[in-house]
Amino acid sequence: MKPDVVRILEEHGIQASAQRVAVAEYVLHTTEHPSADKVWAGVQENFPMISRATVYNTLHLFVEKGLLRELHLAPDSVLFDPNTHRHHHFIDEESGRIYDIPWNEIEVSNAKPLPGFEVEDYQVVMRGRRRLDQP
Repeated sequence: MKPDVVRILEEHGIQASAQRVAVAEYVLHTTEHPSADKVWAGVQENFPMISRATVYNTLHLFVEKGLLRELHLAPDSVLFDPNTHRHHHFIDEESGRIYDIPWNEIEVSNAKPLPGFEVEDYQVVMRGRRRLDQP
């Protein structure tokens, strides 16, 4: 167990069981936006007896406690984002990779109040292809 992961879980009011620590070690140290099945497969490499249900329940607990964000970027697809700070996303349509874009790099102009709605948060999701001549 990595002490920093245990501390992070405890700071979010999550009891640090072995299964939760294993899931946290995977999702908190990735730059990807993995699905629950990808997390399950990754955690199984070091914790082969963990069940799919345990991983799903743990991910949902992490979202509830503010440790992860749940992303719905495509129909019938839920991904988990360890970056809980405000940011946007760029999806490379060739590779499928999702990039975090810092909040202040995208300017949304002409955003008007939506009658009958109270907006609490928003994010811009861009799609395209990463240019090969860029780092």
